[in-house]
Amino acid sequence: MDVFNPFVIALIAAALYMAWNIGANDLANAMGTSVGSGALSLKQVILVAAVFEFFGATFFGKRVVSTIASGIVPLDQIRMIDSHLVVIGMLAAILAAGFWVTLTTFYNLPVSTTHSIVGAVLGFGLVSAYHGIIPYSDIHWAVLTKIVASWLISPLLGALIAYLLFIMVSHFILQRTDNPFLIEKKFVPLQIMTACYMAFAHGSNDVANSIGPLYAGLNVLGMDSAQVPTWIMVLGGFGMVLGLATWGYKVIQTIGNKITELTPTRGFCAEFATASVVVMHSYSSLPISTTHTLVGSVIGVGLAGGLAAVDLSVIGKIAVSWIITVPVAALTSALIFTGLMGIGI
Repeated sequence: MDVFNPFVIALIAAALYMAWNIGANDLANAMGTSVGSGALSLKQVILVAAVFEFFGATFFGKRVVSTIASGIVPLDQIRMIDSHLVVIGMLAAILAAGFWVTLTTFYNLPVSTTHSIVGAVLGFGLVSAYHGIIPYSDIHWAVLTKIVASWLISPLLGALIAYLLFIMVSHFILQRTDNPFLIEKKFVPLQIMTACYMAFAHGSNDVANSIGPLYAGLNVLGMDSAQVPTWIMVLGGFGMVLGLATWGYKVIQTIGNKITELTPTRGFCAEFATASVVVMHSYSSLPISTTHTLVGSVIGVGLAGGLAAVDLSVIGKIAVSWIITVPVAALTSALIFTGLMGIGI
């Protein structure tokens, strides 16, 4: 692989940009509960993320990278026809997903970077099928069905686990003490532990959203590696932490303060539920939405205090951004891919 090849440089730069977006939006909402409850400051969250994101991405993230890189569109089949198409398609997918996440972060909306990249890769596949490069039936619809099903199940599962966990904490601990404030203080170390768990889980799943297409593109350009190289995983981890440090405060405000009131006990329940669901799906090689799972968990904790404790207007805005993410990312990817091919790149 020629490291000075313009396509190699473009893919790496685009992947770093996408990783930065993941940090600014996805990692920010993953860590937002710790800031919202007061367990950690923004600087402390960045430090925790810097350590445990790398662990999660490097040691547990390769399973999901493989799904994003080759599990949605038959890249090997397209490569046999024209390897150049794979490189341009992966570049278009990364840029499309990145542009969308940048826009939603600007408006403080916690959107799914997983939805964004899956939609963008699918957009490339649909354009390829439209031009007769592959048949529509060769797109891996069964894998997509599993991914979409996990998107529906994961927030519900997160909400259920967080709801039940907080009900138990409330019944067995909070309601049996005369000093709830002291109990909340004692839960701060526990929430710090779940913040570390959350960062690890996020790195294990969401690093694939930037690294998967990069890995696929670099393989076509001659990177001789059957396994995802460690330097690629480190690149993704670095970009995510940088995004959190520079722009993550916008989405942290939404997750940490606007959906429901968060305390250390509530934050602990939401983070533990989310991280457990995400790690389970990472082990299964399924790219799920950390955003959806966490928002579901935060809602579950809020519902434990009654429906009035949840700001439904904020949830409504978030839900709209979720619904339109896949089609917007797919359309944008298709347009970028068609445009790049049209100008002869």
